[in-house]
Amino acid sequence: MKDVLGNALRDHYQQLQTGKLWIHNKYGAKEEMPVNVYFRKEEQMPELELAVLELCRGHVLDIGAGAGSHALYLQKKGLEVTAMDVSPGAVAVMETRGVKQALLKDIYELQSGSYDTLLMLMNGIGLAGTVDGLRKLLQHLKLLLAPGGQLLFDSSDIAYLYEGNIPAGAYYGEIAYQYEYRKEKTDWFKWLYIDRQLLETVATEEGWKVELLFEDDYDQYVARLTL
Repeated sequence: MKDVLGNALRDHYQQLQTGKLWIHNKYGAKEEMPVNVYFRKEEQMPELELAVLELCRGHVLDIGAGAGSHALYLQKKGLEVTAMDVSPGAVAVMETRGVKQALLKDIYELQSGSYDTLLMLMNGIGLAGTVDGLRKLLQHLKLLLAPGGQLLFDSSDIAYLYEGNIPAGAYYGEIAYQYEYRKEKTDWFKWLYIDRQLLETVATEEGWKVELLFEDDYDQYVARLTL
């Protein structure tokens, strides 16, 4: 699989960046993804993110850790953090930046664990891809959680994108994307944005207790799920 995002992260970190990271979607024009977002320092992180990081406790599994910014923040606070990503380039960058425990794995390759906090920031829960995929993911994450542990993530309701004309058929928050960097493209992949009501329904049916902790004026929210 092409490591398009990893290549962009590595080039940015080594100050070799020669192109823009683009995100193609099926609903509009392609958009530039500023690579420096993945390298945010504490003072550059949104309030919502910092609020979630303050709730992390125990051994944290940072799922889809990217360049490792959240893991580094938590390490600095004295927490034990395991940061994981499917991108070899991302894992190499986070190790170079000082992340102590970095795993190159897909979440489904991790079959057991005892993590006190499962962290999925920057809409990391989106890796579920679809509503059915979310059910599968929530079932799997139960295998990784220590007794009394928590799953923390943010997502958002993107109904506003459709300006009142929500399409029939598949759930409107299941979005197809494709990364492009230096003329190399990934395959199309699905990413999930889930509204609060549907999240509560699905998570409850899968045996989780849902707490909605924060929300902002842009339909973005933070959820804590416990068993």
